[in-house]
Amino acid sequence: MNKYQLSLEDESKLIKGIELFNRKEWYLAHDIFEEIWHNIYGLERVTVQAILQIAVAEVHLENGNISGAVILYGEGFGRLKNDRLPNLGIDIEKFSIDVEKRFKILQLGGSFNEIKSPQLIKIAS
Repeated sequence: MNKYQLSLEDESKLIKGIELFNRKEWYLAHDIFEEIWHNIYGLERVTVQAILQIAVAEVHLENGNISGAVILYGEGFGRLKNDRLPNLGIDIEKFSIDVEKRFKILQLGGSFNEIKSPQLIKIAS
């Protein structure tokens, strides 16, 4: 087991989920992160939930549901602001900054195309 509470299977799923997320395959990424979310507890669960919510927000954007996207971006961003979150080997600080930028544009009624989608960047653990 790694330094987080992820099993080897969930660690493998995390890598796959990151790849899907970064390819903007939001729904598939959501499915992977949801599987992980069901298997973990504590603050690691909050980290995964935040990522999961951002993926679902992007699904809403693709479907033209701006209000749903704003709500889920807000919930995900709120969770990311917890400075005690384990990073799970992801640059959570950069992710949080990118999420905040996109969230603010959406809140102000701007075009979500004005800023690129957030990416999950792996860091050395």
